[in-house]
Amino acid sequence: MNQTLRFTLLLLLFTSVFSWKKDEFRNCNQTPFCKRARSRSPGSSDLIATQITVTDGDLTANLIPKSQPDSKPLILTLSVHHDGILRLKIDEDHHSSHNHPKKRFQVPDVVVETFAATKLWLQRLTSEDAASSVYLSDGYSAVIRHDPFELFIRDDNSGDRVISLNSHGLFDFEQLREKNEDDNWAESFRTHTDKRPYGPQSISFDVSFYDADFVYGIPERATSLALKPTRGPNVEESEPYRLFNLDVFEYIHDSPFGLYGSIPFMLSHGKVRGTSGFFWLNAAEMQIDVLGSGWDAESGISLPSSQNRIDTMWMSEAGVVDAFFFVGPRPKDVLRQYAAVTGASALPQMFAVAYHQCRWNYRDEEDVENVDAKFDEFDIPYDVLWLDIEHTDGKRYFTWDRTLFPNPEEMQRKLAGKGRHMVTIADPHIKRDENYYLHKEASEKGYYVKDSSGNDFDGWCWPGSSSYPDTLNPEIRSWWADKFSYQSYVGSTPSLYIWNDMNEPSVFNGPEVTMPRDAIHYGGVEHRELHNAYGYYFHMATAEGLVKRGEGKDRPFVLSRALFAGSQRYGAIWTGDNSADWDHLRVSVPMVLTLGLTGISFSGADVGGFFGNPEPELLVRWYQLGAYYPFFRAHAHHDTKRREPWLFGERKTELIRDAIHVRYALLPYYYTLFREANTTGVPVARPLWMEFSSDEATFSNDEAFMVGNSILVQGIYTERAKHASVYLPGKQPWYDLRTGTVYKGGVTHKLEVTEESIPAFQRAGTILTRKDRFRRSSTQMANDPFTLVIALNSSQAAEGELYIDDGSSFGFLEGAFIHRRFVFANGKLTSVDVAPTSGGNVRHKSDVVIERIILLGQAPGSKHALIEPSNQKIDLELGPLWVQRARSPLFTTIRKPNVRVAEDWTIKIL
Repeated sequence: MNQTLRFTLLLLLFTSVFSWKKDEFRNCNQTPFCKRARSRSPGSSDLIATQITVTDGDLTANLIPKSQPDSKPLILTLSVHHDGILRLKIDEDHHSSHNHPKKRFQVPDVVVETFAATKLWLQRLTSEDAASSVYLSDGYSAVIRHDPFELFIRDDNSGDRVISLNSHGLFDFEQLREKNEDDNWAESFRTHTDKRPYGPQSISFDVSFYDADFVYGIPERATSLALKPTRGPNVEESEPYRLFNLDVFEYIHDSPFGLYGSIPFMLSHGKVRGTSGFFWLNAAEMQIDVLGSGWDAESGISLPSSQNRIDTMWMSEAGVVDAFFFVGPRPKDVLRQYAAVTGASALPQMFAVAYHQCRWNYRDEEDVENVDAKFDEFDIPYDVLWLDIEHTDGKRYFTWDRTLFPNPEEMQRKLAGKGRHMVTIADPHIKRDENYYLHKEASEKGYYVKDSSGNDFDGWCWPGSSSYPDTLNPEIRSWWADKFSYQSYVGSTPSLYIWNDMNEPSVFNGPEVTMPRDAIHYGGVEHRELHNAYGYYFHMATAEGLVKRGEGKDRPFVLSRALFAGSQRYGAIWTGDNSADWDHLRVSVPMVLTLGLTGISFSGADVGGFFGNPEPELLVRWYQLGAYYPFFRAHAHHDTKRREPWLFGERKTELIRDAIHVRYALLPYYYTLFREANTTGVPVARPLWMEFSSDEATFSNDEAFMVGNSILVQGIYTERAKHASVYLPGKQPWYDLRTGTVYKGGVTHKLEVTEESIPAFQRAGTILTRKDRFRRSSTQMANDPFTLVIALNSSQAAEGELYIDDGSSFGFLEGAFIHRRFVFANGKLTSVDVAPTSGGNVRHKSDVVIERIILLGQAPGSKHALIEPSNQKIDLELGPLWVQRARSPLFTTIRKPNVRVAEDWTIKIL
C-alpha cells in the first residue's frame, strides 16, 4: 500500500475514533465476564474452606464447592503483615495431578521488595464457632468462616467488622481448562475477534466496607470523588466502574467509564469508624459495582452484623486473587499502609514542581526561542518547555527533525542558562521502518509484543504501521532504558527529560483503540492478563533510563498518561485529553484528589483544556486553580489557537502572571509536601475529610481541597461568578491567603469573588514557608531567603515544617537534607531540627536565611522581639502580607531577622 493511501486511511480512522463515541467501547453487556458476574444472585457460591492450617507462617486452606467435593480445589493463602495489613491469595492448585494449560498471571514488580520483610509469621490458629481466626494487629483479627466460605477483619474491642469478602456468596473463580473440539471460546466485538485460547478465566467476588458513609478511589475516570452507587433500588441503572486503560479522546465528564489508567484500590470512610481500604493486585480488565442500599433485599441472606455498610462487587477477566486489606483506622493510616505495599511517591526535582509550558507543538527552534523570550518580557516565571511528537523525524522517537530543530543541544543549553529545562516525548509505538535503527534493533532482537500467531504485533499509531516493545520483560526494559544515554539519544543534554504518551497502549486500528487481548507477551502471558500494567512497565523503563543516563545521581522526571498501582514510584501523571469547558475544570479536582488517594500524588490536569479554545475568563480561572495542582502544566491541541499567557490582553496577562507567582511563592511549601508524600504516602492535594475526618460536611465535598494540612482552595467553576459558597471546616479560624482576612471555621461562608483570585485560605495553627522574590525559574530561586507566614489559632499557637535539599540529586537518601519544624507557642517561635540523626554522614549545607516573619492573628501590644542565641533585639513593624503586590494589607512583621534556616534559634515576642 503506498504511503499516500495509508495516510488517507489513517485520517479516516482518526475521524471515526478520535471523539467520544459510546459504541466504540464495550459496555458490561458486551463484555461476557462482566455480564456473567452481574447475573449471579447472592448465595450462588457454595465454596467451603477445608484443611485450614498454618504453613510457613501463613494460614492456608483449600476452597471446594460443597456441591462438588471431588472437584479441583482452589488454594487460599493468608499472610499477615506489619501495621495491620492482610494479604489474601487465591489461585488454582498448580501442584495437583490435574492438567494445567498454563499458570495464571501474577503481576510482578508492583509490590515493593521491602514488603516481604514486614510479614508476621503466624504461629497458631484460634478456633471459633465454625471459623478460624488469626492475629492481625493490636485490636484486630482476621477471621475465616468455613461453611460457607467468608473472610472478614474484626475489631476485637467492639466485635464489629471492618471489611469482609464473600459475605454475600458471590465469589466465582473460572479455572483454566484444556480446550475440547466442540468448545467455541472466541469473542467478537465490532470487527475484532479475540481467540481466547484458554477460555473463560474470570474472577468475581463481593467486598463489604462496614460503618462506611462513602467509598472512594479506583481511578481513572471523570466523576465525583465519592463513588455513586451503580446498582440497587432507587439507583438509576448504570455501567459498573470500568478499569481498562484506554485512549479516550475528548472524554466526557460525570461518567463511570474508565480512562487512561487503572488502580484497583478502594477506600471507605465514615464518621463512626474512620477509614479502611481494599486493593486487588490484578492488571486484567476489571469492572466494579458499588451497590446501593437494599440491593440484596430479596436475597434471603442475613448478615451477622447490624452495622451500616457499603457493598461492592469486583469482577475481573483474568488473573488471580491477590488482595490487600488495610484496617486504617485514620485516613493517613490507610495511605501509609498502601504505600508499604506499592511504594510511596518518588521525590521530584524542584524544577518539576514549578510551572510547565506545553503545546502540540512548538514548531521549531525559533518558536521555542520566542516563547522563552516572551515569558521574560512579561515577567512570568516558568521552568519547563515541552516538545510534542512533531519535533521528531517522521514520528521516530529519539530523533529530531533537523530542518525544524537543527541545533537541539544549543536550544537546550540556552534554556538551561536561565535554569530552565526541556521535555520531549517518547511513546511506545515504534515506526516499522527498516531504515529506523530502533525498529531494526527491536525486530532483530525479538523485543516486540507478538500477535496471537506469534508474529510481531503490527498496529497503527502516529507513525503509521507500528510495533510495541514488550516491557514486561526486564531485559527489554533495560534495552529501552539504554536508549536515553547521551550517546544513543543524539541531541539530548542533561536538562532534557521525558514524556510517555499513548502508553495504554493506544492502537488506532485495534479493538477499543488498544491492543488485542490475545496478543502475547514475555513468558506466554496474554495481553488480557497484563493490559492495565503495560504503560506502567513502559513508564518504569523510561524512568530507569534517565537514572542510568545520570549515573544514578540525577532524579528522573517522566510524565505518563497510562498508570497503574505503583506508578507513583516513577513520575508524574496527567489526566489526559480534557476539554476547554467549565465542566472539565470542575471535574479536574475530584480526578486529581482520587489519584492522590490511590498513591499518585504528582498529578494535574491540562490547564486551559487540551481540546477547544477556552474563553479568557475560563483560562484565567484554570490558571488560578491549576496553580494549586501538584503537577502544574498548560497544554493544548495543535488545532487550537495559541494561548500563551500574554495573548489575551494586559489585564488577563496580569491575572495569569499573579496565579503563577502564587505557585512560585509556595514552592518551598509544595516541595516539603512532596517530601512528606515520599516518606508517608500522604498526598500533596487532599480531600477535606483527610484533615477533618469526623466532619460529615466534608465527606462528599469535591469542589474544594486541601494542599497539605495548611491551605484550603475553592475553585470557581462558573463564568461571571460574583459569589462563592465556601465551607471552612474545623473549630479554628481561617485566614484569606491573599488578604489575611479572618473567617470563622465550621460554617459555610458566602463570599464575594472577583477576577483577581479564587478563594484560598490558610488554616489557623499553621506556618507556611514562602519565597517572595520572583525569578525566571525555580532554579534561580535556590539561594533566595524565606518568608514565614504564621497563622495563629485561638491559643496563639502554630507550627509548620520546611524540607530542603539540593533539589535534584539522590543525596537526600544518604541524609543530605535539612528538615526543620517551626513551632510558635507562648509568644516564642522556635526552629527545631527534625532530620533523623542516623540519616548518614552527608549533610546538606545552606546559608539561606529567613528575611521576613509575618504574624496573622497576633494579639496587639507587642513592639519588640528577641532573637536567641544571638541576643539580638529588633522592632516589630507593620508590613505587607505580599511584598510584590500593590495595596497588600499590613500585618505584624519581623523584618530581616536573618536567622539561618539550617540552624536552631528562637525568637521571643516581647
